Amino acid sequence: MTLKYFVNTVGLLQSNSYIAYDSVSREAIIIDAGDDAWKILETIQRNKLKPLAIYATHCHFDHVMAVDDLKNALNIPFYIHRQDMEILLMSKEMTRNFLGIEIADPPAPDGYVDQGQVIQVGEEKLTVIHTPGHSPGSVCYHAGSLLFSGDTLFQGSIGRTDAPGGSTSQIVDSIVNKLFKLPDEVEVLPGHGPLTTLGWEKKNNPFVGEGGMLRRRL
Repeated sequence: MTLKYFVNTVGLLQSNSYIAYDSVSREAIIIDAGDDAWKILETIQRNKLKPLAIYATHCHFDHVMAVDDLKNALNIPFYIHRQDMEILLMSKEMTRNFLGIEIADPPAPDGYVDQGQVIQVGEEKLTVIHTPGHSPGSVCYHAGSLLFSGDTLFQGSIGRTDAPGGSTSQIVDSIVNKLFKLPDEVEVLPGHGPLTTLGWEKKNNPFVGEGGMLRRRL
């Protein structure tokens, strides 16, 4: 497998912004341009990567604040799941409410991703998995032993569901019936915090693992 990644932890909310790239062709995609565009650009330039597009796992403001600067700097398209369009349009207001700062209007997406779509990066392919729950249009990107899980699944936790469009029953279903169908050895690269593996989460996650409190309840 030639798909590799870099991660930058960005912004006041310490979001993980990933650059997934084919180590042979150096083609790359940016997954969650959360903030600090300069960090992402520096990583791209230092490693001589060829960015193709920006993809969001979801459109909460702490995952899209650098999109406009990166689109302008790199002249590449921006893709989201269509069901998160309303969340994207709310990002300016949510940034003001949560952080007390003003940002520019969010850029319009150049297109949309959907369940089962395949994204080509050099010789590698990432598959879109629609995982609603944290937001209606939350998605994960899976390629072999890597899963970019956004804010759906964290080490020992799951995404919050109390924001607009969130659903506890949906996020549990997304994790148990979609993500947990993947092999145990798949590495989970979340939107915040440290990485984990699906095998560890299946067994130990207190919410959705074996005997997890939400898994028992729903």
